[in-house]
Amino acid sequence: MMNMNRRMLSRDEENSDDVEVSRADQDQINQFSTLHQKQTSLKEELEKKQQEKEYLTDVTSELELVDEDKLIPYKIGDAFIHLPVPEVQAMLETSTAEIDKEIEAIEAKLEYGREEMDTLKMALYAKFGQAINLEV
Repeated sequence: MMNMNRRMLSRDEENSDDVEVSRADQDQINQFSTLHQKQTSLKEELEKKQQEKEYLTDVTSELELVDEDKLIPYKIGDAFIHLPVPEVQAMLETSTAEIDKEIEAIEAKLEYGREEMDTLKMALYAKFGQAINLEV
């Protein structure tokens, strides 16, 4: 949910000529913007992976109710192959473990990005104060 607490700058804040934006400052602002875009993309990817994991968990639960002698259609690429329940369960377990690793990797990237953004925020707010808004 986006933070909707925004306000207009006062004339004094808007016309503040005592703070100049250097090339290094602009680079930091650009880096913050890039990190924010990556964070948004990673959050979407994380949501998709979590939905996929939930789907696999649901399928695994449903398979526990199926007779082990039955053959279950399992999709590999564009084709369905009929496999015994234990094999399908093993394959689903492997897929779930892979998704767990992917989720952990995405969460680590998100945390690293948050730390980088916080560092940039502190530096930029220290220099520009109220003249800059980095709240996302």
